[in-house]
Amino acid sequence: MSEIYHECGVAAIYHLQVSEGEVSPLCPEQGPNEVSRLLPRMLQDIQNRGQLAAGMTTYDPRRSNLLQTMKDIGTVAEVFRLSHRGKSEALMKEYAGPAAIGHVRYATCGKDDRNYAQPFERQHIHKHKWFSFCFNGQLANYAELRDNLLREGEHHLARDTDTEIIMHELGRELSVGAASRPLEEIFAAVARQFDGAYSLAMLNARGEMLLARDPLGIKPLCYAIEGPLFAAASESVALLNLGFRPDAIHSLAPGHLIVVRPDGINIQQFATAPRTAHCFFEWIYFANVASTLDDRSVYLTRTRLGEELARAELAEGRVPLDADTIVVPVPDTSKAAADAMAFRLGIPSREGLIRNRYSGRTFIEGGRARVSKAASKYTPLREVLEGKRVFLVEDSIVRSTTMKVLLDRIRDLGGAKEIHVRVACPPIVAPCFYGIDMSTIDELFAPKFLQDGRLTVEAQDHMAEVLGCDSLRYLPVESIARAIELPAEALCQACITGEYPTPHGQRLYSIALDERGKRGTTDARTYERRDPVESTATS
Repeated sequence: MSEIYHECGVAAIYHLQVSEGEVSPLCPEQGPNEVSRLLPRMLQDIQNRGQLAAGMTTYDPRRSNLLQTMKDIGTVAEVFRLSHRGKSEALMKEYAGPAAIGHVRYATCGKDDRNYAQPFERQHIHKHKWFSFCFNGQLANYAELRDNLLREGEHHLARDTDTEIIMHELGRELSVGAASRPLEEIFAAVARQFDGAYSLAMLNARGEMLLARDPLGIKPLCYAIEGPLFAAASESVALLNLGFRPDAIHSLAPGHLIVVRPDGINIQQFATAPRTAHCFFEWIYFANVASTLDDRSVYLTRTRLGEELARAELAEGRVPLDADTIVVPVPDTSKAAADAMAFRLGIPSREGLIRNRYSGRTFIEGGRARVSKAASKYTPLREVLEGKRVFLVEDSIVRSTTMKVLLDRIRDLGGAKEIHVRVACPPIVAPCFYGIDMSTIDELFAPKFLQDGRLTVEAQDHMAEVLGCDSLRYLPVESIARAIELPAEALCQACITGEYPTPHGQRLYSIALDERGKRGTTDARTYERRDPVESTATS
């Protein structure tokens, strides 16, 4: 499913002070003052979360430039020149340090240029006010925070993004009180203004690092500690591949922060919430299949979704048990669900679509560009598909552009006899205001077919007709909580229910409903508009 994108991913690493000559068992070759070399490797492991830009900030007290930031448009390999050993080594030496934070980006707001690449660094003559930070998520009250900041007079915003809003709010809070004021207290004061989803990493010129996760736990953040080495990332796979033992890797609790200083680590709560609201799409699509988030395996969740699909087929007696029937996943995120569905039904699972992994980076594209990218991304295997009745398993359908192209290619180039689409997710009926690139109702495929918001057999048959497949079936909403093995009230399922876990998210949905069907609203993102009532209020 190549039609929606996550905003970004964060990573951090820190080697605490050790005795002379002591090295970390996870980085014996580099030594404590060069653990920043491990950061690009971590970013590569979460590259699935953003391929538009990458960057890192390192700290080294031995440099005159205590903080140094490098970032650019491109994949991690491109930005850090990983395919050129000499250039990569020169960069690693130049930016070497005992602490580093890093970021991979996909834009849901702001422009696709280097100025929006993260981390953002704010230089200052006072070390406690000189900091760099990076951010995964989105603030639903971005417009209100922006307007309040600009209304106060002498403030100027160079970028149209909530990341800069956070940077200014942190800078402003750092100017309040004494330099000895703890970083934990400063961030807690700033975070009280935020409505939305975030996991973030911050590093200052004192050598203090802060990691934080939003109070609802919408965005994931994992960390590990082994001896003097601390590391954190949006997903556990980055820590596992670094060499941390699985039992040393933990998800940071919602509303908690971690402050790492040269002499120690402090984990504490900075905010409370009446519930959690983990983004269910992390398990369905976004996260690496090798990751474990909030103690729930991504792979096992996707296999249970496949079992849910199989259960629905058996319940309705729709399975044609003949030699011409096969299950085919849309690679790569649907494979676990497709395999589990096929196993439960006793039908072969075959890779009838081959994904071109070198088709280029995924940008926000519309119209013909998106159709062209979809056509070049997947190659149907006629040897597998010809004359077959195909159960095509997809993790979700958002705008339907990719699905329409795939169906045409499977039928025309692959020679499939029938194509029955099975979606391991309920219909996407509402926008996301917490960091996924779908902001308006009109851009979504499913809402126009639903009858009073209900998913009926007739509605799904109509969708199948429009898409050009022989049948289409979605999973019901209740399947998601069963597959993840968390209560529904512990998840954010706003995009499939229209029920948002934060006040500003619900207000933005009201705006999106009011603007549904109005000409000229599909290109503008809902969260960049102002609610005429709420925009005058203080956030």
